[in-house]
Amino acid sequence: MRLTTMTDYALRLLMYVAQQPDRLCTISEVAQAYAISEAHLMKVTHQLGLQGWIETVRGKGGGMRLAHAPRDINLGAVVRGIEPDFALGECFSTDNQCVLTGQCRLAGVLGGALQEFMAHLDGFSLADLLPGTDLLINLLPKAGQRMKPQRRQVA
Repeated sequence: MRLTTMTDYALRLLMYVAQQPDRLCTISEVAQAYAISEAHLMKVTHQLGLQGWIETVRGKGGGMRLAHAPRDINLGAVVRGIEPDFALGECFSTDNQCVLTGQCRLAGVLGGALQEFMAHLDGFSLADLLPGTDLLINLLPKAGQRMKPQRRQVA
């Protein structure tokens, strides 16, 4: 599974803005800080504003700020709001033409993986991504180690 560039930029933008709680941030400064396109960030900013994650102020001296405290911005909710779909395979799409539909267990395996992925994101807030937060250190594998997959029964 791969998240879109828009989701990546949305998370980066939220992290940047969260670290500047006492002032408005501009698209230009975020773009410069992360070396990413201002045009893409304009779209991301618009989406985050529509979904209520940030507040935007137009005009001279304008910019953006978080609409909620970082601890109240759930990563799973942000990803769900920005990603266009989670069709991990053809069998997940609305125009499914797969000849294996109904005879294949892959959809169940992929669906379970997606549920666990989203549940994992749901366990974190924007605050967990900010400098000084050591919560992630205990949950991620150490350098050079891989997380061990757990076997699950497939229905």
